[in-house]
Amino acid sequence: MSGPSLDRKALLGLTIAAACWGIGTVISKRAVAEIPPLVLLVVQLSASLAVLGVLMRQRGLSVHGAPPLLGRLGVLNPGLAYALSLIGLVSISASLSVLLWALEPVLILLLAALVLGERTGPWLVVLSAVAVAGTGLIVFDPATSGQWQGIAVTIAGVGCCAVYTVVTRKWIAASDSTAQVVVAQQAYALAFVVVVLIGVAVVGGGIDVASVSPIAWLSALGSGVLYYAAAYWFYLSALRVVPASFAAVSFYLIPVFGVAGAFILLGERLEPRQWIGAVIVLTAVAAVTRLPTGRMASAEAGVGSVAASERT
Repeated sequence: MSGPSLDRKALLGLTIAAACWGIGTVISKRAVAEIPPLVLLVVQLSASLAVLGVLMRQRGLSVHGAPPLLGRLGVLNPGLAYALSLIGLVSISASLSVLLWALEPVLILLLAALVLGERTGPWLVVLSAVAVAGTGLIVFDPATSGQWQGIAVTIAGVGCCAVYTVVTRKWIAASDSTAQVVVAQQAYALAFVVVVLIGVAVVGGGIDVASVSPIAWLSALGSGVLYYAAAYWFYLSALRVVPASFAAVSFYLIPVFGVAGAFILLGERLEPRQWIGAVIVLTAVAAVTRLPTGRMASAEAGVGSVAASERT
């Protein structure tokens, strides 16, 4: 089966979402060096919601209207999922965190088969394993380490994201606008994180942000727009018309865009194994788009795929 049978707009959306997540992570590194993680998350979500609100008003779309249950999934992701991820980073390295997050597409494949009844062919599983291996080459660090508590918390966050994708794929067709879903979910996530932050401040005796530099605040705002507004908009728009198991494969591109962003924006040197890993990941993901899974994606979209472009 060839690539043209796929929904090209969905493919482009998934790729852009992965790029936004990867590059947004690089920009976040600058911000998290000065801003406490939960404060950073509040700033990022606030920036995202502000930009989404302006864009939706320019297009004449109401910020309200998403199905309540679908909107409340925002507490799960990005709320709880990213809160757990940031907590996990306290005791594990960034490279180990990325490796653990490579489990997310695998969990989505399993959940999509169990919950949504999506047929996962053997080649999709094989190519996913190849992509995981490539990801390992990209982020592997011989000095990586982590405590089991940090690993457990991070895996819990990964699980939240996997459940979020599968449940959202099941319900998103009931919404009239992808943008409304993104806004509702991030509003719930922001409320959740603010409550957690207040609790942390009360228990811990306050949070100091007086010494944060303007560059760090700008990095927080910029990464929020990329990581949450743009990435989720493109990802959920694509998720309307492709199976969750297919959309999950795009997550393997995130480390590729991440190391490319670090190379371009931060001047970080890449090891030969990282280049090899990137080529392996890109080859595996490209091969997935040639599988019958791609055609199944278009078929399973069924009713609503024609109108998908009107729901963004």
